[in-house]
Amino acid sequence: MEFFHSPNYDFLGKKWYFLAFSLVFSVAGVSSMLFWHHIPYGVDFRGGTLVYIKFSHTPNDKALRSAMDHAGLHNAKIQRYDLPTDNEVLIDLDVQETSEQALDRGKTRIISALEINAPAGKQDLNNAPFLTIKNYLMDKDPMHLGSDADQKYTAQAGEIVNTRDKVLGGVFNSFDQLKGHVDPAVVASLPDVFFLSDFGVRNVEIVGPQVGAQLRKQALLATIYSLAGMLVYLGFRFEWIYGVAAVVTVFHDTLITVGAFSLLNKDISLTVIAAILTLIGYSNNDTIVVFDRIRENIKLMRREKLADIVNRSINQTLSRTILTAGLTFLTVLALYLFGGEVLRGFSLALVIGILIGTYSSIAIAAPILVAYQDWRISKGKRVVATPVRAR
Repeated sequence: MEFFHSPNYDFLGKKWYFLAFSLVFSVAGVSSMLFWHHIPYGVDFRGGTLVYIKFSHTPNDKALRSAMDHAGLHNAKIQRYDLPTDNEVLIDLDVQETSEQALDRGKTRIISALEINAPAGKQDLNNAPFLTIKNYLMDKDPMHLGSDADQKYTAQAGEIVNTRDKVLGGVFNSFDQLKGHVDPAVVASLPDVFFLSDFGVRNVEIVGPQVGAQLRKQALLATIYSLAGMLVYLGFRFEWIYGVAAVVTVFHDTLITVGAFSLLNKDISLTVIAAILTLIGYSNNDTIVVFDRIRENIKLMRREKLADIVNRSINQTLSRTILTAGLTFLTVLALYLFGGEVLRGFSLALVIGILIGTYSSIAIAAPILVAYQDWRISKGKRVVATPVRAR
């Protein structure tokens, strides 16, 4: 299948337009990284606290952020996850802790910030731990169990927590929702000491600052090693200038992708780094296809100018490029639209990267070869771009 039959587009003739396009996006991204949003590291890299909250209604982001600020939890990042109807929110706090006790402290601070109108002297059943519920039942003894109280109330408290967290997803809307799950006497006694807020803290996760710094270093090294490996391989497989062109192209793709995340103020997490490494391989593969066709055509068209050879090679591989890139793009676009919040960063990086990677294989990598040859001719040196030796 071919989209184009004998195309003859002058891609190299448009190289200055391509350069202007790349410069605009590169400068915009770098400016954002330096002066605006900087590099928006996710909690994986900078350290911090993630709090997962389930609401009984559609949450108000502005009200949540105001409550966080009022409690001294500034610069909180609030985002929805899973289905919108689930009313679940992830709050990313720039609170860096390292101890296990910090998990409970982080949860307590969030609960205190959101329980603005809590009744005096009562505890929130939506955020009460198992032991608090059990101890209350033991003291109150609403079922009048006497000596069998410990075992019975352990089971009753466990059923309350199970109903809240597993059956209802983390939030009671009414004490009546416990009917049929626990003893009626227990249900009737709970309002004496407990009230129901409109939210429940599902989970708290903490990444220490030292771990985040180590992950940043490892992510940077992984990217550098991949670029160095490509340079060595292409220098051996083709000529070293081909390796340089491919590395410059991939660096261009990575810079624009990271710049786009900075402009959009989207967190760069471990999954985004995985997407960038995937992008490096994908973009490099696309570039090699064009380079390989250039090498083949150089053997057949020895007397023609390299610019004409490169143009013809790009046109000959254009259908293949559009087909493969188009299919991959549709796949990652579907992943971005329907993959959920967990994969949103990963899929966004691939959506941007595939578009830029396909563009750069044509508009950046190939012109570098021609520019290098023109430079050597102007210096009166031997042209190394033609002919290319086969290995």
